[in-house]
Amino acid sequence: MRAGLCSVTLRALSASDVLRVTTAARLRCVEWGGDVHVPVGDLAAARRVRRDCADAGVAVCSYGSYYRAAPGRGGDGQAILDTAAELGAARVRVWAGAVASSAATDGQRAGVAADLAGLAAQAGERGLSIALEYHGGTLTDNRESALRLLRDAAAPNVSLYWQPPLDMPDEQAVEDALAVLPRASAVHVFSWLPGQTRRELSSRQAMWRPVIRAASAAGIPDALIEFVPGDDPALVLREAETLREWIRQARDDAA
Repeated sequence: MRAGLCSVTLRALSASDVLRVTTAARLRCVEWGGDVHVPVGDLAAARRVRRDCADAGVAVCSYGSYYRAAPGRGGDGQAILDTAAELGAARVRVWAGAVASSAATDGQRAGVAADLAGLAAQAGERGLSIALEYHGGTLTDNRESALRLLRDAAAPNVSLYWQPPLDMPDEQAVEDALAVLPRASAVHVFSWLPGQTRRELSSRQAMWRPVIRAASAAGIPDALIEFVPGDDPALVLREAETLREWIRQARDDAA
């Protein structure tokens, strides 16, 4: 398992400065965001970031898009996929619609699943996979709905990015993660509690250590730091060491 960084953690920095922090923290991969650092359709920026990452020995694990799957979207994901391919990303992160699972009609669910299936087919032609943000207000806001959506989309190159649901207690969050990690390709690592109060990772090690152990055992390739208190670049170095230590412990436990 690689310890990596979501570039949105440091939105205020340039892409080159994000990469500088990544290498200083000895992180191995980056999910580049499509909102600031590698804008959708800016293929020159994608090529530049891809080259700079290669020179630094840092992998591009994914492209963090803000595409929301929805009925009838058709081909408007093409620019996102083209940018991700130019960036050399392995996966494209998208959102599972804009309606909470509790409010979604059967028709809305079917439309999101169909759009995901179409996007996944187009991604597969480029050697890409699709990963769904595990997020409130979407069809991946709980494990039952998320797993149902994966079944409905029926696309082998669609997976989940697990992250702890807002205000979910540690023990319940571990149970939640264990249910979906077999269908996940990465975890977004942050510690928020209560609400969106940002804390250092170590404040929730009772949750994160068993989650990282289970993710490692499941063969999930990437654990990506997403958000730090105060958006402080200096904290990324300490958070990276914490995450690497949990990954080392998981590897030792499996030995």
